[in-house]
Amino acid sequence: MPKNLPASDNLREVLAYNIRVARVTRGWSQEDLALECELDRTYVSAVERARWNVSLSNIERFALALGLEPWTLLKPPF
Repeated sequence: MPKNLPASDNLREVLAYNIRVARVTRGWSQEDLALECELDRTYVSAVERARWNVSLSNIERFALALGLEPWTLLKPPF
């Protein structure tokens, strides 16, 4: 689980935090999530570290794989 909450005004950090929490809650590795999303594991890693901007279609892929509504991945966790 991430130790620090993301800054609420940084959507990349919020997205990274929410994806990681959802993934870890399901007991999935980054590779498991990548397989579910049909994305590369290194891409999932970069997204979880808030290194890349993510397209809307990939936000949707993450959400569908995690069983979430896409908008919930962009909602600050507080």
